[in-house]
Amino acid sequence: MSETVGTTGLVFEEPLLWERGRPGRVGFSQPRRDVDPAPIPEELVGDLPDLPEVGEVDLVRHFTRLSQWNFGVDSGTYPLGSCTMKYNPKVNDRVAAGFSALHPLLPEPLCQGPLRLMYELERLLAEITGMDAVSLQPASGAQGELTGLLLVRAWLRSRGEDRSKILVPDTAHGTNPASAALCGFRPVAVASGDRGVLTAEAVAAIMDEDTAGLMVTNPNTLGLFEEALPEIARIVHARGGQVYCDGANLNALLGVVRMGELGVDVMHVNLHKTFSSPHGGGGPGAGPVCVRSHLEPFLPVPRVERSPDGAFRWSSDRPRSVGRLHAFHGNFAVLVRAYAYIRSLGPRDLKRVSQLAVLNANYVKERLKDVLHLPYDRPCMHECVFTDERQRRHKVTTLDLAKRLMDYGFHPPTVYFPLVVQGALMVEPTETESKDDLDRFIAAVRAIAAEAETRPETVRGAPTRPKRRRLDETRAARQPRLTG
Repeated sequence: MSETVGTTGLVFEEPLLWERGRPGRVGFSQPRRDVDPAPIPEELVGDLPDLPEVGEVDLVRHFTRLSQWNFGVDSGTYPLGSCTMKYNPKVNDRVAAGFSALHPLLPEPLCQGPLRLMYELERLLAEITGMDAVSLQPASGAQGELTGLLLVRAWLRSRGEDRSKILVPDTAHGTNPASAALCGFRPVAVASGDRGVLTAEAVAAIMDEDTAGLMVTNPNTLGLFEEALPEIARIVHARGGQVYCDGANLNALLGVVRMGELGVDVMHVNLHKTFSSPHGGGGPGAGPVCVRSHLEPFLPVPRVERSPDGAFRWSSDRPRSVGRLHAFHGNFAVLVRAYAYIRSLGPRDLKRVSQLAVLNANYVKERLKDVLHLPYDRPCMHECVFTDERQRRHKVTTLDLAKRLMDYGFHPPTVYFPLVVQGALMVEPTETESKDDLDRFIAAVRAIAAEAETRPETVRGAPTRPKRRRLDETRAARQPRLTG
């Protein structure tokens, strides 16, 4: 192990396992073979995978050290806007562990419990969102978007229509235009109004018979509720289109707003955000898609059905379905965690989740708007968006503010998104942060704002405490080092 001296003392550099390994080292003992050896035909033998040869102690220490250097929701406040990085109750992990030995190809009689869980979770999500039917198959929010638009396209084609455009507001999530394009639609941008939300007039001006529908994020990425959505939905429906809602920000609306009652035809829900399953770092996730009854025939197969005798079974006899999304039935452990979370809280406390999330975001907004520019000074929902406008005169940017927060022990908020706001700093505290933790975060931001006034070079030189300071992000994107 190499070591260097940094500003905080001794800093250890962890080598790759391939660098630590030595030929012949093993960390696992194969069980004694109980059958005679049989040669493998040469035509079936390929190159062995490039795996490091390390002992058990090397392996355990390597991953333990990496985990101790990482930051997560169990380490501290994680105010990553638009991501709902809330604390995940460990009881849900214990419940999910009880299903860990299941095989996805178990016959129906041997998996009645899991099938019932999926059947009931679909109905719980339908009730929460005000929709009629749900598919649990999508394994991420982006795949939920893709599925929702595939359903819209299938519904239109069943009516003999082949429309080419999808309206996407400038405050929608960044994956929405890509999902539209993957489904063969051309995304058409819709500008939000001066209050940061869509107006019915803007949608009416460009909605026509060649437009398949509207993708809207509600609350939007400014953390503002799309209050004109019922009227906008009427405009879209009058021209034969459908309304898709990106439900990634549902954590602000549980028990308060049901999207189906606002005119939404299809939406996805991020179980790994709103319903408290661990996420980040690439997964796992789950993005169930919820629909009104006219889109139900097109949902992915297989579906879970309940027979008259009470037994649960898979059903694929749905000729208008868009088909399978992947080999099995979603990231099942995420589904179990979400089910446990919903059942343990119940309707009253699910509503309390959103009330506290909105309260926390507004508390942060009010406590910081005198030191950070607030482009939309109005009540927000689950997140609030600031900018670096007041710090720019000292040549301190949003990125500098975010990097300096790392020195104070906080994960930075989302930066430079949404694009509709220059120099955006998006903060989502979630309901799981106490007032004490919020006050510590607020104190850190206020201290950094003061540093930007008196010692801007300190902020521009941050971070100083993490193992890595500022990476060449452009080079990392264009010339990634993917191997040792």
